Amino acid sequence: MLLALIKLKIIGILTFIFVIQIKAQTQPLSVIPRPKELIESQGCFVLDEDTYLKYERSNREVERIAVYFHNYLVHYYDLYLTSSPNSKKVIRLKIDNSIQLGTEGYQMKVSRGEILITASSTNGLFYGIQTLKQLMPAQSSDKLNIPYLEIEDQPRFAWRGLMLDVSRHFFPVFYLKELLDYMALYKLNTFHWHLTDDQGWRIEIKKYPKLTDFASWRNETIEGNAKVSKTYDGIGYGGFYTQDQIRDIVQYATERFITVIPEIEMPGHSSAALAAYPELGCTGGPYNVQKTWGRMKDVYCPGKEETFLFLQNVITEICNLFPSPYIHIGGDECPKITWKECTNCQKRIKDEKLKDEDELQSYFIRRMEKYLISKNKKLIGWDEILEGGLSPEATVMSWRGIEGGIKAIKLGHDVVMTPTAYCYFDYYQSRNKTVEHPSYQQFLPLEKVYSYDPIPDKLNDEESKHILGTQANVWTEYITNIDQLEYMVFPRICALSEIAWSAKELRDFTNFRKRMETEYLRMKMLHINYCDHSF
Repeated sequence: MLLALIKLKIIGILTFIFVIQIKAQTQPLSVIPRPKELIESQGCFVLDEDTYLKYERSNREVERIAVYFHNYLVHYYDLYLTSSPNSKKVIRLKIDNSIQLGTEGYQMKVSRGEILITASSTNGLFYGIQTLKQLMPAQSSDKLNIPYLEIEDQPRFAWRGLMLDVSRHFFPVFYLKELLDYMALYKLNTFHWHLTDDQGWRIEIKKYPKLTDFASWRNETIEGNAKVSKTYDGIGYGGFYTQDQIRDIVQYATERFITVIPEIEMPGHSSAALAAYPELGCTGGPYNVQKTWGRMKDVYCPGKEETFLFLQNVITEICNLFPSPYIHIGGDECPKITWKECTNCQKRIKDEKLKDEDELQSYFIRRMEKYLISKNKKLIGWDEILEGGLSPEATVMSWRGIEGGIKAIKLGHDVVMTPTAYCYFDYYQSRNKTVEHPSYQQFLPLEKVYSYDPIPDKLNDEESKHILGTQANVWTEYITNIDQLEYMVFPRICALSEIAWSAKELRDFTNFRKRMETEYLRMKMLHINYCDHSF
C-alpha cells in the first residue's frame, strides 16, 4: 500500500513537471502589435550558437541593425551566434526594393535552416527584428525555438508616439534610453519630449544660461492633490539636460528609427522662463518657478519685441539640436488675464488690427510658425492653437476630445489624435484607488485604451488622410520616479501600439489579452514594473 502511494506520488510529480513543460513549450505566440498577416506552421527553428547572422556587409545601416540584434541576444539570452558563414542555420537580413509594404513594412519567413527578414528599407528590417525578438521565449535561454511561420506586416499610421513630461518630474538619461528601447520593441516611432513648463525648464540654451542656472529649479513641491492640498515638501527639486545629453538621446533614438520632437511651451506654461527673465512677462515680475500644478496666469508678453527675440533665439538652438521636421510649441491653456491689462499687448492688438486676445494668441502662434518655416521646420501644437485662426501649414494635436481634431481637419490641417479619454496614461488604471499611486481622478483601464480608433466616424475617406496617427501622453505631476512611470505606461502602451500599427479589422481584445500573457513574462525578463491588475 505504501509503495503504491509512493508510486502514485512520483507519477503525480512527473505529470506536474510534464504539464509545466508543455505549458512552457505552448506559450501563446505573442507579437504586439498584431501583424497584418501571420501564418504558423508545424516545427521550429532552433536559434542557438550554431546560427549565423547574414547580411549585406557593405550596407552600414543593415550592419548596424545586425549588430543591434546580436547585442540583444548576448545581453538577454547570453547567446553568441557563430562566426562561420558555412553554418547550416542562418538568419538573413535582406533589402528588396520590390516589396510594396512602404518604408516600415517587412516580410518574415521562418523555415528549416533559415529565418529570412526582407524589407524595402532599413526601417522595415528593424521592425522585422522587433518581431523576431517577440517570437523568442519570454525568458532567458541558450536555445530559442522560433516557430515556422510567414509574416507580412506594415503599419496603419505613420505617427505612433509617446509623450513624456520631464518638466514636472525629471527622468535621467539612462532611463530615457531604456524607454526608447521599449518604444522600439512595440514599433513606436515618435518620442514627444515635453521639456519646459511652469515647474521647470529642462534643456540647456547656451544664449540664456539663467534657464538652467535658475529656471530648472523649484524651491519645493506640493504634496498630495493640488486642488485641495496646502502643504509642501520643503525640498528643492530640479534638473536639466545638457546639449551634449540631448544630442546623445537624439542619436540613440535615431538608431532605433524614433523621431524625437521637442516641446517648448509658449505662450502659456512659461512661469519658469519668466522667473529667469522677468522682462519677458507683461508685469515684469517678480515671477517664480511654480511649486504646484495647474494653469498659471503669468505668461509671455506678445506685446514686447524682446519676447519674440528671446523665443526665436531659443528656437534656433532647438532646431540645431533636433533633426525632427516638427517643433512642438505647446499653445495650450494660456490664460489671457494679463494681456487684457497690459498696455503693450493692447497696443499690439490695435497696431495689428486684431479683434481680441484670442486673435493675439493666433498672431503669436503665426509669428513663431513663420520663424520655424524659415528654419525648415513645421509647427505642431495642442488644439488651442486653432483659437483665433491658424495658418494651413500647422499641425494640430487633438487632446480635448476629438472635436478639435475634426475641426482642424475640416480646415485642412494634419492632425495627431490624442484625446484625454483614451490616451492620457497619467489617469488611474483601477477603480480601486487604494492599489494605485496618487494621480488624476479619471479612470482609463487597458480595455478602454484598446477600444479607441483614431479615425472618427464623422470623417470621410479623404478627410481621414489628414490623421497622421496617435500617441499616448504621460504628464508627471504625480509620477515622481521610474517605477511609477513604468506602472502607468505598461501595459497600456501595448494597447496603444496596436491601435497605431495594426489594421482596424484585426483588433480583438480577447486575442490581445491572450497574447499579453506572454508579454507579461517578457516584461518581467526586461525588469519592467508593469501594472499587474490591468485585466
